[in-house]
Amino acid sequence: MERMRNVRRRRLLDPRNWASWKPFGIGERKPNNYMELVEAFRSVKGNRRYAWRLLNQGTCDGCALGTKGMRDWTMDEIHLCNIRLRLLKLNTMPALDVPVLADVSALERRSSAELRDLGRLPYPMLRRAGEPGFRRIGWDEALELAAPRLRDPSRLGVFLTSRGIPNENYFAAQKAVRALGSNSVDNAARICHSPSTVTLKRAIGAAATTCSYTDWIGSDLIVFIGSNPSNNQPVAMKYLYHAKKAGTKVAMVNAYREPGMEKYWVPSNAESAVFGTKITDHFFGVSVGGDIGFLNGVLKHLVESGRVDTAWVEAHTTGFEDTARAVREQSWEELEALSGSTRERMRELAELLGEARSAVLVWSMGITQHTHGEDNVQAIVNLALARGFVGRDHCGLMPIRGHSGVQGGAEMGAYATGLPGGLPVTEENARRFGELWGFAVPAAPGLTTTEMIDAAHAGELDVLVSSGGNFLEVLPDPAYCREALSRLKLRVHIDIVLSSQMLVPCEGDVLLLPAQTRYEMAGGVTETSTERRIIFSPEVPGPRIGEARPEWQIFTELAARARPELADRVRYSGTAEIRADIERAVPFYAGIAGLSKFGDNVQYGGRHLCPGGRFPTPDGRGRFAPVPLPALERPDGAFTVATRRGKQFNSMVHERRDGFNGATREAVLMSPYDADRLGLADGAPVELRSVGGDRTYRGRVLRAPLTPGSLQIHWPEGNVLLDAGRRSPDARIPDYNALATITKLDP
Repeated sequence: MERMRNVRRRRLLDPRNWASWKPFGIGERKPNNYMELVEAFRSVKGNRRYAWRLLNQGTCDGCALGTKGMRDWTMDEIHLCNIRLRLLKLNTMPALDVPVLADVSALERRSSAELRDLGRLPYPMLRRAGEPGFRRIGWDEALELAAPRLRDPSRLGVFLTSRGIPNENYFAAQKAVRALGSNSVDNAARICHSPSTVTLKRAIGAAATTCSYTDWIGSDLIVFIGSNPSNNQPVAMKYLYHAKKAGTKVAMVNAYREPGMEKYWVPSNAESAVFGTKITDHFFGVSVGGDIGFLNGVLKHLVESGRVDTAWVEAHTTGFEDTARAVREQSWEELEALSGSTRERMRELAELLGEARSAVLVWSMGITQHTHGEDNVQAIVNLALARGFVGRDHCGLMPIRGHSGVQGGAEMGAYATGLPGGLPVTEENARRFGELWGFAVPAAPGLTTTEMIDAAHAGELDVLVSSGGNFLEVLPDPAYCREALSRLKLRVHIDIVLSSQMLVPCEGDVLLLPAQTRYEMAGGVTETSTERRIIFSPEVPGPRIGEARPEWQIFTELAARARPELADRVRYSGTAEIRADIERAVPFYAGIAGLSKFGDNVQYGGRHLCPGGRFPTPDGRGRFAPVPLPALERPDGAFTVATRRGKQFNSMVHERRDGFNGATREAVLMSPYDADRLGLADGAPVELRSVGGDRTYRGRVLRAPLTPGSLQIHWPEGNVLLDAGRRSPDARIPDYNALATITKLDP
């Protein structure tokens, strides 16, 4: 009995994982999570009861971890993250004062945060070419103005952001666009995880995480590669707390030793709130863009040391011999030069993987947002297949999503290169959906997000419909994007608040159409979390804003008026009818039609995809593929610059200073080695200039635990340094990194 009490004590309190003996981390640099609660309380003044209902009755519209109310399916505990608290203001704020839009010249000088703070968009608004601002119009006038201009599918582009957009909106929108005769509909998944989608589909037959969050807890090892959940998926830190309690080791491969991944104070857990939790056990620093060199080196060690699970590989995969031969032929000198790491450090991770009986490999945009993003993902897949870490408990490949709408957006078919269910755009698949929907579906891929901007810039696109998002902030080279937006004949912006791209003058008309949030939609809606869980979020009673409409209704009505002969095939009576249509179109979403009340959910594929090593590929096997080493591009005297996130959600910046590292938005993060070498003190003003170009960025040095030769600046401010033409070959994701020189400026 005494021994049982001791075991329980050790489980309840485990000082080995404590980050600090100082209560609540007094004196430590960290976010003040309890102050976030206070700020959230202040921000929803006048609507606090409604805000409380959103927290308790709605499915989170922040990151893609998918809590129902303040609980989820991973653990029976309350958890609430800073991201969701910050979004409360958007979901509860009153309408803006419409006359403020009559002349937007003063608004053009305001920041995005200041524009959002003006309030919700309550009515359709129109700005004619040459006019100083917008005037209120009715819905019929707005729809009749826009619909006739959508009839030329070759001159149309449609983009949907992941900003809390539910599956129903994505599905109805893509169906409407295809009824108009175009596949030029794309969403934010393109600029987040498209390399993951492309590579996973090719390698394992499924474009989603193969495991569940519960697999973290009790796994021998979790490896985060180019991913920082402490900033981007804060709820995940509670999962890591429990994983650490269960004995899981955490490794991180990254250019920056993220402070939030070193130690974290989970506010809703007493032990972690008081003493904090050590998160990362093993850190492996790599150069920005050096992931392939490092990961291939790890695989090379596994091969040469005999740590590959040969029996599993032979039984369940193809392509191993070619892949093994490729890494054997890559010299250690090449791998070290590219990775910015050493052969010994590659061996350390290989030994961790080789000794682990189970492991989950997690990655995010530090891996995907490169010109070689697809190869980055394949290098991760090769490691998992080499050790058989797929299709069983506590194992998996997890491209962790940053937004609640990303996973579903692609699976609903709101993708220029994919139809519902992730099927490629081919004549056969187009015919299938044409028969299902009763109208011809185009059989050629449409314009991707970046290609729409290119076409607008070249004068080859007339109409752009943007649901949420802000191209001036999310894409490289904002000046290029601004010029492209100004050359259109019609822009339609569907959103809940103002954004700076709405204010860009246009050769033609600009329409603003007010949208509802997910919590306002009659009939409720669904989202799909990172772990493939389709979760119902009901309508939450509360105040409603002006004449805002659900986006599914806006898109289908536009299509119905543009092509009245198809009106009966694109209109829906409500979200329940859309869910039934989704279930017919996407077989693996079976069960979505039955979701109707809070907490209803279905996890497609179950806890694991590829169970027992059976892959949904034509031959039932996972596919290794050799990953060539990308060219080492950085010339002498230059740095590789990555864009990072601070205190923000997507491009919505919440604070100028990051609580984890103290970085302000103009910070240029640099290793102490490089700062000493160049004689740059903290706070020194500097200018970064793109190699071979004239793009510049000005900021101030902040010494940080970064790999020498690498710099980091904040996104979206640093997008001015990025080359809009650099994209990956298959997924066509923009490269959010740059090569630049650095010059000290006079104070």
